[in-house]
Amino acid sequence: MLRQVLHRGLRTSFSRLGHFIASHPVFFASAPVLISILLGASFSRYQIEENVEHLLAPKHSLAKIERNLVNSLFPVNRSKHRLYSDLQTPGRYGRVIITSFQQENMLDQHHTDLILKLHSAVTRMQVQRPGFNYTFAHICILNNDKTCIVDDIVHVLEELKTARATNRTNFAITYPITHLKDGREVYNGHQLGGVTVHSKDQVKSAQAVQLTYYLQTINSLNDMVAERWESNFCDTVKLFQKSNGKIKMYPYTSSTLREDFQKTSRVSERYLITSLVLMVTVAVLCCSMQDCVRSKPWLGLLGLVTVSLATLTAAGIINLTGGKYNSTFLGVPFVMLGHGLYGTFEMLSSWRKTREDQHVKERTAAVYADSMLSFSLTTAMYLVTFGIGASPFTNIEAARIFCCNSCIAIFFNYLYVLSFYGSSLVFTGYIENNYQHSLFCRKVPKPEVLQEKPAWYRFLLTARFSEDTTDAEEANTYESHLLVCFLKRYYCDWITNTYVKPFVVLFYLIYISFALMGYLQVREGSDLSNIVATATRTIEYTTAQQKYFSNYSPVIGFYIYESIEYWNTSVQEDVLEYTKGFVRISWFESYLNYLKKLNVSTGLPKKNFTDMLRNSFLKAPQFSHFSEDIIFSKKYNNEVDVVASRMFLVAKTMETNREELYDLLETLRRLSVTSKVKFIVFNPSFVFMDRYSSSLGAPLQNSCISALFLLFFSAFLVADSLINVWITLTVASVEFGVIGFMTLWKVELDCISMLCLIYGINHTIDNCAPLLSTFVLGKDFTRTKWVKNALEIHGVAILQSYLCYIVGLIPLAAVPSNLTCTLFRCLFLIAFVTFFHCFAILPVILTFLPPSKKKRKEKKNPENREEIECVEMVDMDSTRVVDQITTV
Repeated sequence: MLRQVLHRGLRTSFSRLGHFIASHPVFFASAPVLISILLGASFSRYQIEENVEHLLAPKHSLAKIERNLVNSLFPVNRSKHRLYSDLQTPGRYGRVIITSFQQENMLDQHHTDLILKLHSAVTRMQVQRPGFNYTFAHICILNNDKTCIVDDIVHVLEELKTARATNRTNFAITYPITHLKDGREVYNGHQLGGVTVHSKDQVKSAQAVQLTYYLQTINSLNDMVAERWESNFCDTVKLFQKSNGKIKMYPYTSSTLREDFQKTSRVSERYLITSLVLMVTVAVLCCSMQDCVRSKPWLGLLGLVTVSLATLTAAGIINLTGGKYNSTFLGVPFVMLGHGLYGTFEMLSSWRKTREDQHVKERTAAVYADSMLSFSLTTAMYLVTFGIGASPFTNIEAARIFCCNSCIAIFFNYLYVLSFYGSSLVFTGYIENNYQHSLFCRKVPKPEVLQEKPAWYRFLLTARFSEDTTDAEEANTYESHLLVCFLKRYYCDWITNTYVKPFVVLFYLIYISFALMGYLQVREGSDLSNIVATATRTIEYTTAQQKYFSNYSPVIGFYIYESIEYWNTSVQEDVLEYTKGFVRISWFESYLNYLKKLNVSTGLPKKNFTDMLRNSFLKAPQFSHFSEDIIFSKKYNNEVDVVASRMFLVAKTMETNREELYDLLETLRRLSVTSKVKFIVFNPSFVFMDRYSSSLGAPLQNSCISALFLLFFSAFLVADSLINVWITLTVASVEFGVIGFMTLWKVELDCISMLCLIYGINHTIDNCAPLLSTFVLGKDFTRTKWVKNALEIHGVAILQSYLCYIVGLIPLAAVPSNLTCTLFRCLFLIAFVTFFHCFAILPVILTFLPPSKKKRKEKKNPENREEIECVEMVDMDSTRVVDQITTV
């Protein structure tokens, strides 16, 4: 009873709102336009988010804490020779992979000379600034002897060239660790790629060589120069390749990922314009019909204008509040379209159900009473689900900003549909009541006048006048609309046919089977190349790196941050046991082997061990740089203690992928918790992967919980709680199918796909809730009859919104970007699967599942009984005459 009272009260409130808007249409049409123009002027403050880590890395992660600890113990300026592979922080750098089109040996004399020539060109490259020209020597990271640090592979190639020049044949390069002439062991696993080895790990050939140039960023001027140097570096590599056509080079810098991430916005512009043109065309056609008076082409266009004004308002607010734009915002307009277009088309569908002899204000009030309750509830669902995603509980900033922007846009879209689109409906209503042409706003002449006009003129001004139609014909006035005619005359009868239902159920079982198959293969994606434009340096470099340099994982720093008994043999064995299975490319094992060669016992007392450690660094040149990996601390009695140390590990891998690296990270993390020695492991890529799965699933999980919470409490607002049960089941079926088919379509669960799944919850409720509400609340007829009624009432609005939405999505598939590719596939699957449920699954399943629609027989009321005197007449020959009073 309470639900019915609330339901009627809300309908009455919306009816009065509609009547009020119809009384002041000019104000409600102009106010949203003025607000949008004023806020749109804030684009003078337009800013782009340049920090990709801020957007895509989990905000609260253990890896960031570990990075701060590592930087405090071993600053970059102490790392010197330890710049293996983005040692602690990427900073500023330039990197290039050199290979050949014919996959030749890059270590032969010709290619070695080319690589050294490229190296010379890079180091001589200049960045012009007022009053000074900077070269690599001015901004590079310096060694102890104040010379620039370069990759050890450059020294290897120089020694190889010298050996060839002097006809020295005993020089050999080993892989993945080789020795230089100064006695140093250097790791070349990330500098030589596609390596073929002889016995004893001697390199026979290498198909690729990678060079890296690290730059200083100690102040803002230095950072500006380094950024310019990176740009010049890419240009220099490009020019060098043009002059040497037989080699292929893949440059990459610290700015490349950011540039390619934002490039998606630039390459999408013309495709989005095409999408807009297609949607305008289809929206106008969907709202048009043969009757030139009752056709509403302007409302199709104004529906898109309403969504555009709301999007512009939201963007203006984001700019005014200091928000920054990023490429994930491309998905916001499509979130708006799915919700806004359906709301506008549902209002137009309600308008068709009103009586034409009513005043425009009364018709508008009826439209608001009929359509605004469901539209308000679905809008509330959008705000709650995306609002939870915009909360601090969301650990990925890109997802939080997207949800925040979506919330603002959806809120203003709701207000603008109520005001701007509602007033537009009023204006077109007056045009219809005055029998003016819906497109040209010209008075339509009477039929007898049209008979004297040419055929094309009569075709353009075809209309049915109410005084010439009966009540039955007036009820079918809008059946000349193509979609209305299709649903009412053909589709509704076909989908509820007894012989069609088994095939629909069979298709649903097939749908569930394939969805389950895909659901069991779901993959989490944290590869940053999935969010950038295609045919970019990021994609080309990543592809080449995976092809040639996938034998070993990225270099992982192993940091011991406590003072342990290094002189204790058992401690040494524990540390070596923890790193078992890795290639160790740092001091610990090498130094222990060095001590054993000197016949020095590793069981020396603490003082003797630390003294020997320090002295050996001074006496043994090959270990002089190991002092960078050990932190000594003097105590009050001049004793020296080792407070921290580090080594670097590389895992042998068959393929460099994120899942394997994530598993490696988790294994080392568990080991650090249970080990006797306190240590941490770190690589800059861990910042993006750490707790990525939990951070990624949190917005969707919170949104699902909030959706269920809202569905539960909205049960008191809807007329029947069974509606919410059906909505919940439908959402679960759609989301399950989308995740499954998304995986089969090679879409991983990343930030973009997760945001699309949040939208999928709301999109399903948007389209299925009115159908289910009409069916559940229907009385007195059979289930099949109410399924037909629900499709006839709401099916046209659903079809119109889907046609516009799909044609708007199609150009998105052609955008050369991985981000938009993911966006298109997810949104298309959401639209297709929801459409399949609205027009196939639900109409069939509802015909044989609750609620029951059996017509209840009225009980006979004793007070309404009539007494009828029945006289039985018999033949005259019979002596029996019966007078009987019978109650009927």
